[in-house]
Amino acid sequence: MEIVIRAAVAFIILWLVTRASGRSTLGELSSFELILFVVLGDLVQQGITMEDRSLTGSLLAVFTMLVLAAGLNYANMRWPKVGKLMQGRPIVLIRDGVVDRKALHKERIGLDELSMLARQSGIENYGSVRLAILEASGKISFFTQEAKA
Repeated sequence: MEIVIRAAVAFIILWLVTRASGRSTLGELSSFELILFVVLGDLVQQGITMEDRSLTGSLLAVFTMLVLAAGLNYANMRWPKVGKLMQGRPIVLIRDGVVDRKALHKERIGLDELSMLARQSGIENYGSVRLAILEASGKISFFTQEAKA
């Protein structure tokens, strides 16, 4: 039973860490961040199972994590308010060509990164952007003035 409790606590902490890391980092991880998350998983495993190196202990920890993940997915699907709390809401970064610098700062997105993503979407200047939305997945959706017509 101790492994189940440790796995549940680790699950909650990992969920909080990934939420705190910001949406843009979840969208595309750098090599360093990927390695960091893999190492973090290994460190958490040691804390969950402690000295228990048995197959039963490992499977119990994995099963607990899977049940909690499935439970969160079900809650997100069943109750939309829970989904918004867990996954977050889309955030408007640009509206009618005006960049919301507060939103960029809050989400830890630099203006240079936003410019690069806009260029990759074929947008030359912010004036042509009707709406740019940071999705809960970490991706940014751009809607131009031409797309409105």
